[in-house]
Amino acid sequence: MRAPHLLILLAAGLLMTSCAAPTSTSGASASSVTAGGLAGSRWMLDELGGQPPLEGSVITANFSDDGAVTGTSGCNRYRAGVTINGDAIQVDEAIASTLMACDEALMAQEGAYLAALVAARTFTISGETLTLKDAGGATSTTFVAESQELAGTSWQVSAYNNGKEAVVGLLTGTTASVEFGDDYTISGSAGCNRLVGEYAVSTEGVIDIGPLGSTRMMCVEPEGIMEQEAAIMAALESAATYSVDGNRLEMRTAADQIAVQFTRG
Repeated sequence: MRAPHLLILLAAGLLMTSCAAPTSTSGASASSVTAGGLAGSRWMLDELGGQPPLEGSVITANFSDDGAVTGTSGCNRYRAGVTINGDAIQVDEAIASTLMACDEALMAQEGAYLAALVAARTFTISGETLTLKDAGGATSTTFVAESQELAGTSWQVSAYNNGKEAVVGLLTGTTASVEFGDDYTISGSAGCNRLVGEYAVSTEGVIDIGPLGSTRMMCVEPEGIMEQEAAIMAALESAATYSVDGNRLEMRTAADQIAVQFTRG
């Protein structure tokens, strides 16, 4: 079995780099799996070679409608073309990946996972379990459908759209976070002030946030914190869609631009 050839993209990143009435459901409890199909589904690794992932590591596989599989391989982000015909599957050996370096065990697991992905020849979906098998019919990986539920989760902002056609990280020494309540409320910190509002989501990953309110503290350090806070709140209110991928949450605007990116709190 040949290991996948990694195409280097960027060391810093792969591809990324009136209140809303809560009338819709609280979000997809799992990936939207069509009968017998993979397109549009999102999965989290349950077993690799019969063993669970290393403690604290998250591996995902997200199958898009345009013939690609993307996700996190435990340390890095990856993307590859995929061909599906009935229950047959073939992932391209040319896998694009970021270039983060993690500890030896995590990197070994990542290599084994990508190799297993490329070696897969058939798949089955049973309930919320996806199984990939190699050419000999042996099970190489199993996944569970990844929940897209936001209620009861908390997240740290890692990057946001600054309203000037750029996605930027937070100022050094600052943090921003959000919590999604079971009662469709959103709360958290925008960096200086507390924020509060409402949100509504649907099973299609559509989200509506705000308008948001906040306390009225004035912070002067670090320089630019108030401008950052205003931009983060505006970015949250601009979100139209969202997707959860392991320990990451990404929101995009109606124009499919990145609004806010998070890591799990």
